[in-house]
Amino acid sequence: MSTQSLIYLFVGLSFALYIGIAVLSRARSTGDFYVAGGHVHPVVNGMATAADWMSAASFLSMAGIIAFSGYDGSVYLMGWTGGFVLLALLLAPYLRKFGQFTVPDFIGARYYSKAARVVAVVCLIIISFTYIAGQMRGVGIVFARFLDVSVDLGVIFGMAIVFVYAVLGGMKGITYTQVAQYCVLIFAYLVPAFFISFLATGNPLPQIGLGSHLNDGSGLYALQKLDMVLQDLGFGAYTSGTKSTVDVFAITLALMVGTAGLPHVIVRFFTVPKASAARISAGWALVFIALLYTTAPAVGAFARLNFVQSVEEQAYPSSPEWFRNWEANDLIAWRDKNGDGKMQYRPGDAFEGTPIYTEEATGPSGERLLDNAATKNENEVYVDRDIMVLANPEIAKLPGWVIALVAAGGLAAALSTAAGLLLVISSAVSHDLLKKTFHPDVSERQELAAARLAATAAVLIAGYLGIYPPGWVAQVVAFAFGIAAATLFPAIFMGIFSKRMNREGAIAGMLVGLVFTIAYIGWFKLWNPAANVADNWLLGISPEGIGSIGMVLNFAVALSVSAFTRPVPADVQDLVEAIRIPRGAGAATGH
Repeated sequence: MSTQSLIYLFVGLSFALYIGIAVLSRARSTGDFYVAGGHVHPVVNGMATAADWMSAASFLSMAGIIAFSGYDGSVYLMGWTGGFVLLALLLAPYLRKFGQFTVPDFIGARYYSKAARVVAVVCLIIISFTYIAGQMRGVGIVFARFLDVSVDLGVIFGMAIVFVYAVLGGMKGITYTQVAQYCVLIFAYLVPAFFISFLATGNPLPQIGLGSHLNDGSGLYALQKLDMVLQDLGFGAYTSGTKSTVDVFAITLALMVGTAGLPHVIVRFFTVPKASAARISAGWALVFIALLYTTAPAVGAFARLNFVQSVEEQAYPSSPEWFRNWEANDLIAWRDKNGDGKMQYRPGDAFEGTPIYTEEATGPSGERLLDNAATKNENEVYVDRDIMVLANPEIAKLPGWVIALVAAGGLAAALSTAAGLLLVISSAVSHDLLKKTFHPDVSERQELAAARLAATAAVLIAGYLGIYPPGWVAQVVAFAFGIAAATLFPAIFMGIFSKRMNREGAIAGMLVGLVFTIAYIGWFKLWNPAANVADNWLLGISPEGIGSIGMVLNFAVALSVSAFTRPVPADVQDLVEAIRIPRGAGAATGH
């Protein structure tokens, strides 16, 4: 069977599995739709949480970042992993003891204010739509290459699939679908990593293979060889960093606390029976996540080494098939600047922006011609970093079934997170705005219908953002983490651990954090991208890390305002005390 036929088979079977699970476990009540009835087993929830957490950014883009950034890419590993530990220890059990459906539920009740609930909903929607843009973009990239369609059409296909099982199944359908998606995505990530590590070093464990000698007769370690190859081409050493210590710290911190404030991850801990189960499921989720995160550095390093050795000084007419495959989808390109017919891969942009091809025109070597104005540096090769995990099996010449498996895994990763994000958006609209704020006498049936309508609208907006994303996948996701760090995390943290934090302080803090962080990111990424250089950054902190400053501002403003406004009512202080008391201590029920 051909590789393309295997891709259709694997992707088709995985989609049939997801939709079948959604139909069998479809939501029949608001409790099913929002929190899967609240009776999900901790291990099952841990696996579903891992799938929800390991998005297209983790599966597709993180190893791509590491492949091209080297040591600097470690901020994503440290931030995202450390943030999940923070969430598991400090927030998840207490939020589960609170016993509601959503993050705005907690903020609205804890800060005894409909206004606080509405501000939390606004923050949640902005975070979720920023995050989901990266997921839909990832779906489009996978469809574009493996189903031979445009990226835009791939996004539309992804919208249709998510619509079926997210809108129909709600959290109950999504939970069990995500268990299946985790199994698909982790198998798809590990199998090619094992293959490539074994072929390169003779050691099938990529975590060990990365530090092993290559079996090419050079006598060099894998990272040593990669450093030498890149430096010979004019790049910096792979194992050396270029980011400042301040920016590394800021990005890592923003990703950590942003993780702890992500609503689509937090809501997963509302689906288990009790607070102790929330902590257990968080532990299992960390185990399941670690399987991918400890493998990603090896995937990124081997991908970069294989890529460089495949294209450098390669005559275009005899270029490998994988290069032509990705070129056909506008995700890789070559421009012959010196006229020698060979691909020169050097530092710098090959041309302005992303590929803009001349319609059906080819050059003297058969390459697709570009309308983009050429840059003056020597680099002739453009590659979209989000393709590296997907292209890696092809570059390494692995069997067709491995390539098909990776295609199914990439779609599973992007779709699982997209579904979770759509659910928190629809829950925020139907439950927090409609039921709890503007129309409290709405029936359960009407609320469920509103949730599905909101999810439908969210799918359409998500698709648009996937077609016109403000950056590459992991970068867009990093912005979502920054906004979460600057808005929801401080409000949740102080809501649990400070009985003095009142509604005025929480509202002021969230608004200041939101406005500051969005303005900073928007200025450098949307309105004035030419100024996006370290010399112009506040305290040397990039837009990816500015959420850490937004968080500090949130804390400072919230504490200051609360000190000069009315104290927290006694019953709310009692609620805070009850949330923190362990089960069996006398006052708490562990609900």
